[in-house]
Amino acid sequence: MSLFGNYNTPGRGVLKAPQEKKGIFKFFEVYGRHMWKLMELNLLYFVFCIPLTLMVILMLMTSNPIWLLLAIPSVLVGPATAAMTKVCRNYSQERNAFLLHDFWDSFKKNFKQGTIMGAIDIIFAIGFMVGIPMYKYWAEQNSMIYIPFVICISCLIVFFMMHFYIYLMISSTNLNMKQIIKNSFYLVSLGIKQSLWSLLVSLIVIVMMYLFLPYSLFILPFWPLSFICFVTCFNCYPVIRKHVIQPYYDQRGESNPEFAYKNADPDEQLFEDRAAEETPVKTKESRKKGKTIS
Repeated sequence: MSLFGNYNTPGRGVLKAPQEKKGIFKFFEVYGRHMWKLMELNLLYFVFCIPLTLMVILMLMTSNPIWLLLAIPSVLVGPATAAMTKVCRNYSQERNAFLLHDFWDSFKKNFKQGTIMGAIDIIFAIGFMVGIPMYKYWAEQNSMIYIPFVICISCLIVFFMMHFYIYLMISSTNLNMKQIIKNSFYLVSLGIKQSLWSLLVSLIVIVMMYLFLPYSLFILPFWPLSFICFVTCFNCYPVIRKHVIQPYYDQRGESNPEFAYKNADPDEQLFEDRAAEETPVKTKESRKKGKTIS
């Protein structure tokens, strides 16, 4: 009896089709398989975020910051976010992915929409950064102002969750920006479970990074950005596939190529192990018997 089992017994062999696990077990298996590549991806994306970070620091240090200048780094951050999302989507859905090739390919293909969305993000970020403290200050003077304050916070949360779907659709579909933003708003509620789980994980990571400052700055280039993106793709891409991609193929009467393996011949879905059917090769026995593990 061998140490890890008897491999001479004939069996089904290795399946060509992916073996489906459920929930958190599948997540950790897939993430663990691509963890080092995701760290490389995080570092690559972090490089594109450096100009925006420096611009924010510069704006905060000046007495009269010109906030619209923050739209300049969106030329890099928006397309880079779409590119990172494309790679994380491929990893999370267990597709073949070549980090640098897929990143640059998506960066170029989605440059226009990524830049537009990056500029929108900057504008909304400035609006929330100014609006929330302002409403909070006014609410302390007049309790009625808590109503617009709560509305502003709610809009921030919804806008944040819309990003779970926006960049995924930018990198996965041919929809225009108006359709992408409109669909992302509806998908937040259609996939409310996935949206809330992604929001919870994102908030936990952000809070952890904040609580462990300044030490967390050392892991910022290697881990949190790609991890949040991977969690989002793992949770939310199936929602897009169900409500956006699959209906497209259904209307055209075509099969979704993502599920091509399900339509394959069952006999061709596995590599058959026929080792036991082969004729063993006769060899001369050694005079000394080796040690066996039983």
